[in-house]
Amino acid sequence: MKKLLSLFVSLLLVLTAVPRITAAEVSTSARAYALYCANNGELLLSQNPDERLPMASTTKIMTMLITLEIAEKEDRVVEFTDEMTAEGSSMYLKPGEKVRLSDLAAGMMMQSGNDAANAAAIAISGSIKRFVERMNQKARQLGLTNTRFVTPSGLDDEGHFSSARDLAVLMAYALKNDSFRKLTSQPSVTVRFVDPPDKRVTYQNHNRLLSLYDGCIGGKTGYTMTAGRCLVTAAEREGLTLVAVTLDDRDDWDDHTALYDYGFSRYTAVNKVCCDYHVPVAGGTADEISVKAGECCGIVIPRDALKQIKTTVLLPPFLYAPVTENEIVGRIVYTLDNQNKGEVLILSDETVSYNDRKRGLWEYLADVLVL
Repeated sequence: MKKLLSLFVSLLLVLTAVPRITAAEVSTSARAYALYCANNGELLLSQNPDERLPMASTTKIMTMLITLEIAEKEDRVVEFTDEMTAEGSSMYLKPGEKVRLSDLAAGMMMQSGNDAANAAAIAISGSIKRFVERMNQKARQLGLTNTRFVTPSGLDDEGHFSSARDLAVLMAYALKNDSFRKLTSQPSVTVRFVDPPDKRVTYQNHNRLLSLYDGCIGGKTGYTMTAGRCLVTAAEREGLTLVAVTLDDRDDWDDHTALYDYGFSRYTAVNKVCCDYHVPVAGGTADEISVKAGECCGIVIPRDALKQIKTTVLLPPFLYAPVTENEIVGRIVYTLDNQNKGEVLILSDETVSYNDRKRGLWEYLADVLVL
């Protein structure tokens, strides 16, 4: 049996070429803001992140998410009625027209349609009040302690509020939904009406950051006289996903750009781990087994601390057969200043069956002890 052939783990970190910001913090015009890392749930930079504030149409992130979750199961046809009408921004639906739930989500994302939000709420829950209860229930499930929904559209209403941190958490969660992630990244969407069947309307995305910032993958705008300009966006570079939120911010596009420049210049994600190991196997049809690194998830490291990161590989001296492919056999731990920054599982890269041939005592001991 061969010895352990190699003890080598390499951490591949992709360094993004962005301007480095020298200020300790980013100066914004926002009453509250948050720069949130979706990879590990860490708040990287903030001001008044937990202050309860009106959030205008960024409310529709939750409304769209619930609508798309329902549409994935049954993309039902919705007939627009008088009770679904709403003031403010609109996708201009008329009573009697029919579209699908997914089209209503598109109208909310692109046009910030209040009519689309009301239509989805009533179609899904029977009334706006019951739909709002569903929104608040999901907010509690996500741990959004500074959020309370009163309307599905985000129009000003007493007691309707959220916080920069909560909206960042919500956006990061919504991006895990493939339909939401795809929709929010589109510069435009063409809605094909069910009735009238020949009606087609193309709606443009109001999120200017999609074209202004390299790496922006989506977001939602919002504005009312009470809330001011509100913006939630997400950007991704080389596996690092950041979410920026600004509330009551007259200079939101520039502020989001500054926040992302700050984040991408200071942090990097572990994208891939090369794990070149072979581990002896006792009692198997093969003497050893090759292993591989599992998926990297949530490991984000400050760029200026790359040289201080400690990598610890935890593997047993040998494995007992049988071993199945993708079985967890160890882990790689990354620490900085004695703090755990994340772990990557080590998985078996092949299957080794148990060798059921009869063996004497000394042969069995040789299998175990030849390390």
